[in-house]
Amino acid sequence: MGILNSTPDSFSDGGKFTDPEKALAHAIRMQKEGADIIDIGGESTRPGAEPASVITELSRVIPIIERLTKKLSIPLSIDTTKSVVAGEALKHGAHIINDTSALTDDPRMSKIVKAYDCPVILMHRKGTPRTMQTKPHYKNVIQEIETYFKKRISSLTKSGINEDSIIIDPGIGFGKTVSHNVEIMQKLNMLGSLKRPVAIGVSRKSFIGTITGEKNPKKRLIGSLAAIGVAALKGAHILRVHDVKETKEFLDIFSELLNNN
Repeated sequence: MGILNSTPDSFSDGGKFTDPEKALAHAIRMQKEGADIIDIGGESTRPGAEPASVITELSRVIPIIERLTKKLSIPLSIDTTKSVVAGEALKHGAHIINDTSALTDDPRMSKIVKAYDCPVILMHRKGTPRTMQTKPHYKNVIQEIETYFKKRISSLTKSGINEDSIIIDPGIGFGKTVSHNVEIMQKLNMLGSLKRPVAIGVSRKSFIGTITGEKNPKKRLIGSLAAIGVAALKGAHILRVHDVKETKEFLDIFSELLNNN
């Protein structure tokens, strides 16, 4: 899953792809480099980020989606917590909803998922982007995430959402400390008990910088690839990344060597 942020304030590439033509060129490049999905976001979810209005978010993502649907052959994902944005994105050609609140910020979001019968990524997040990194606490982080998803999946399927359409994301960096993120990565395979595909985003994240000492997110490629390799080994199905070409080459070799072992 290639990341396409049309935001001025995302932690790694804020401001680079706010122009629809630049966003289109980047998405085309990511498809050529091996992306299977393009994930488009119009609101930053970095720690401390201020929320964007519905109008602002729509103005950022819809012109891009309109262009991408004419040029790409791979599915588009809309990264939003707002039902209006999700509905308009799907109407204009998006295929997947990626909701960092697991459909809890906007109660109407589940109606959009049911109306379009589309795949939806539910992410575990503790707090909001503005508050989530303020002393997050867990007794057992992976067990609490597993329990959360069991309850969330049960609730949504009872409301009429097709369980086969649900994908789960443990939310690396979303209300977690470095040690929480490390433990999630080490025990990621435990989420296999939920029988749902697992998406994960570790690309360029701050826990990698904390471990390596690299403060510049754009220089965290090597650390990101190490984390991606662990995620793949532990059963992740969808890897959300900034550096598609490098990740694809890494995974091709990684997979080939493992399969021949």
